[in-house]
Amino acid sequence: MTHSPVRHTLERWATGERIAPLPAREGAEPPAISFEFMPPKTPALEAQLWACVERLGPLNPRFVSVTYGAGGSTQESTHTTVVKLARETALTPAAHLTCVGATRETIDNIARQYWEAGVKHIVALRGDPPKGEVFAPYPGGYDFAVDLVAGLRRVADFEISVAAYPEIHPQAVSAEADLDNLKRKLDAGATRAITQMFYDNDAFLRFLDRALAAGIKAPIVPGIMPISNFVQAAKFCANCGTNVPKWMAGLFEGLEDDLETRRMVAAATCAEQVRILQANGIDEFHFITLNRPDLVYAISRILGVKPQPPAA
Repeated sequence: MTHSPVRHTLERWATGERIAPLPAREGAEPPAISFEFMPPKTPALEAQLWACVERLGPLNPRFVSVTYGAGGSTQESTHTTVVKLARETALTPAAHLTCVGATRETIDNIARQYWEAGVKHIVALRGDPPKGEVFAPYPGGYDFAVDLVAGLRRVADFEISVAAYPEIHPQAVSAEADLDNLKRKLDAGATRAITQMFYDNDAFLRFLDRALAAGIKAPIVPGIMPISNFVQAAKFCANCGTNVPKWMAGLFEGLEDDLETRRMVAAATCAEQVRILQANGIDEFHFITLNRPDLVYAISRILGVKPQPPAA
């Protein structure tokens, strides 16, 4: 992350000045990208996942992460997927790992298995409990993400990503406490933060300004999720505290039964969001794919990311 341009442009944002996206320039560097995949639960979904990997892999992402279901419900599938990515593709996989439903010994053993399989990057999260339950530390387990980060550091020299929340974690007592928790995770040994998805660039830039003021120097990578089905996305965002601007709702109004137009609007809207962030000094983005490659592929191409030829 380039801190000085971000600081300069944040000062302009503080005055209310909107910074437009940069025009495309001949020879301009495209942003660095990474992708998030979901572990499959059925043979049909497994085929969909690997079709997604085949489609997006040539875009040369910095890494690809594989999520971990609530309560550790996809632990085996996550592990199988991550190890297969490491052994059978040229991609760099990152495994999501949570504190939920396992002892420290169990989690440490999972981490060691990843390291031995060549998986050197962990996305360390507190994790969500099973649906309908309230989070409580597991007996003998890691209490929170900061403890998991410290534990992983004792296991091996992992690259560790953690979560950040531009619009505050829904269970945080305050914005200040949430930011302090992020700093503690980074101080414990995490190497980067990846944000919860957001659609309000102003909120992200204000958050970045506060993080810089708090002494956070690690990269904070925006988590970007293109919207195709607006109704479903709005419900999901409401549950996780993500604001969806009213103007965005207007773009999708009346398109419930018009899939092709929704996709075009989604691609244009997401690319615009990213290019405005680029104009403010952000140069790396983590795309949540939902194992549906076409929209993310189109957005990446709009941003100037081109497929790389296979190695000779």
